[in-house]
Amino acid sequence: MIMKRLTPPSILCTFSALTFLTSPAAHAQTPAEKGLSIATAAKQSDAGWQDMQASMQMILRNSEGQESLREIRIKALEQPDDGDKNLTLFDKPLDVKGTAFLSFSHAVGPDDQWLYLPALKRVKRIASRNKSGPFMGSEFSFEDMSSFEVNKYTYKYIQDSPCSLGNCYVVEQYPVDQYSGYTKRITWVDTQEYRLDKIEFYDRKDALLKTLVYDNYQVYLNQHWRPHTMKMVNHQTGKSTDLIWDNFQFQTGLSDSDFNQNALKRAR
Repeated sequence: MIMKRLTPPSILCTFSALTFLTSPAAHAQTPAEKGLSIATAAKQSDAGWQDMQASMQMILRNSEGQESLREIRIKALEQPDDGDKNLTLFDKPLDVKGTAFLSFSHAVGPDDQWLYLPALKRVKRIASRNKSGPFMGSEFSFEDMSSFEVNKYTYKYIQDSPCSLGNCYVVEQYPVDQYSGYTKRITWVDTQEYRLDKIEFYDRKDALLKTLVYDNYQVYLNQHWRPHTMKMVNHQTGKSTDLIWDNFQFQTGLSDSDFNQNALKRAR
């Protein structure tokens, strides 16, 4: 999981990033420097949400248009000095009820991810080299379920472009992880609020694989923008997955004890 917003141990300060973006000398920056500054400003603009809970519907759609629905709960915990912690709990249908997914994103290095399968009554660790695989049969990969961390990519600013959110920075992101399923991601980020408009994912052959579109943004706590609709389309298979978010709650008192392997097994 998006970017949720669609947070690095040493990070450029917000002031520096915003100064760069508005400075008359901005034209002197290289495309790599400008891309990094945009990503840093976007990350910092959403800092301070602390913790979050929400509900979600996941709609899986095959190439013939047939749909299946899953009902999910999400919990997330912001880590000021590292990547975020996320817990995904499946409630419906019956064949996935009780399945739980725990992800510890890291600002640097491989993420830690575990999947609890109630039928087997055991926790399975997701190996780094397997994170390009599909998440629970969806068009999202395990890699996509991690929070965005600035230091996990290198960058190249391409251009400003009109987008559904008004005007967007278009930036190429190149994963640092050797096991990433992507050679690059092309992101559209709006120039006012740093909201993601869409992401194009390119596979290991550098061919367009998927497009993720964000829609129906709402703002919480006067600062934190969240899309209520995320649509991932796989161009190579014709399949798609929609994520419909609802019931966002922030600063609910979650702590580290709510995000561990024991929490996977006791999640209901």
